[in-house]
Amino acid sequence: MFVGSKKGLIDGVFSMDCKSMFEALKAADPDIYAVLAKETARQRDGLELIASENFVSRAVMEAMGSTLTNKYAEGLPGKRYYGGCGFVDVAETVAIERARALFGCDEVNVQPHSGAQANMAVYFSVLEPQDSFVAMSLNDGGHLTHGSPVNFSGRLYRPLAYGVDPTTHRIDYDQVASLLREHRPKLLVAGASAYPRVIDFERLGEMAREVGAKFLTDIAHIAGLVAAGEHPSPIPHADFVTTTTHKTLRGPRGGMIMMRSAEAKTLNSRVFPGMQGGPLMHVIAAKAVAFGEALKPEFKTYQRQIVANARAMAEQFLSLGYALVSGGTDNHLVLIDMGRSRSMTGKKAEETLAAVDITVNKNMIPGDQASPFVTSGIRIGTPALTSRGMREDEMRAIVTFIDRALKTPDDAKALDGVRGDVRSLCNAFPLYPDLGF
Repeated sequence: MFVGSKKGLIDGVFSMDCKSMFEALKAADPDIYAVLAKETARQRDGLELIASENFVSRAVMEAMGSTLTNKYAEGLPGKRYYGGCGFVDVAETVAIERARALFGCDEVNVQPHSGAQANMAVYFSVLEPQDSFVAMSLNDGGHLTHGSPVNFSGRLYRPLAYGVDPTTHRIDYDQVASLLREHRPKLLVAGASAYPRVIDFERLGEMAREVGAKFLTDIAHIAGLVAAGEHPSPIPHADFVTTTTHKTLRGPRGGMIMMRSAEAKTLNSRVFPGMQGGPLMHVIAAKAVAFGEALKPEFKTYQRQIVANARAMAEQFLSLGYALVSGGTDNHLVLIDMGRSRSMTGKKAEETLAAVDITVNKNMIPGDQASPFVTSGIRIGTPALTSRGMREDEMRAIVTFIDRALKTPDDAKALDGVRGDVRSLCNAFPLYPDLGF
């Protein structure tokens, strides 16, 4: 496997190029190689508009596929239960230090395997089984881990849900205050997976302190915007801040917890040994790479463009008569009421757009009477296409593609025309040009 080199093993290992690595996979496992090839083509040739997805840099991918995947490292840097952790300690320490610099937080745990597990660790730190907490309703934009009855958060604890004003579709802060004062829970959770407006973390933090509750903010969707100053930061107001490291942050799929210093000892013990075993050191190294990228000035430019692109899409949809939840967007996503817009379910819209290589996801909207498997809305986000270099003009063109497809969902010839336009646009903005795709 390793190529000999007079310069040493490291030079030999890293002289292998992308093609040779894929050729090794092709020879070893043709089935999985075929999956990789087809998925790469899907990403290259289609428009990725799922708000929770993004395209990482080549450097992040290389860290993810590195020999660090071989190392078991239970514990924290300098306090491991295994030998041979000196180098991975450095990687994890770099990730922690860069996250602190990026967000201005006190303490960080970069080990959670996902955003869901990051939230779980906080719940385990603050709550006992059957304790109550207040969080945003899934139907109004919250996340499964904010109290859904099919999730651990709804099965182990007693969630009390707040929502949005039925007219403005903005968070009903008076409802939050009322729930907190009436029930005096141990925890208030803020954050959303389908909420297109700025969240007032300062106001919510004041409400939590008034009743003696801990305050958790889940910024999985907006972490990149927060880091770049495109959304107010919850760090000064929250006891815990959780996030995924993908989405707008543009890192590997994983989770992270930021917290006040007083919470660190208990929280760290809830991650390990309380919740998971050895951390994924290759993922942590990739997190460090992504955080390093996010500390560069161009990351702020990128985040500003994400927001500008979402606003351009929202304006174009409105000009074509679409009904948008809350009437627009402040962040990276647009939520469309398909019933009011085109007398269509979210499921039908998702399937129609998939037929022209535009990927979105069906999504519940406030007051939705349809099931989560059908829904009345779709969610559209701009992080991934912004990573490809697309700007406002491309966003407006994409909205016209979407509109053309949704107007003729059963016209194969019309859909073929849209698909051709999608392919032409994608060809103009290669996914990984240095890798040949």
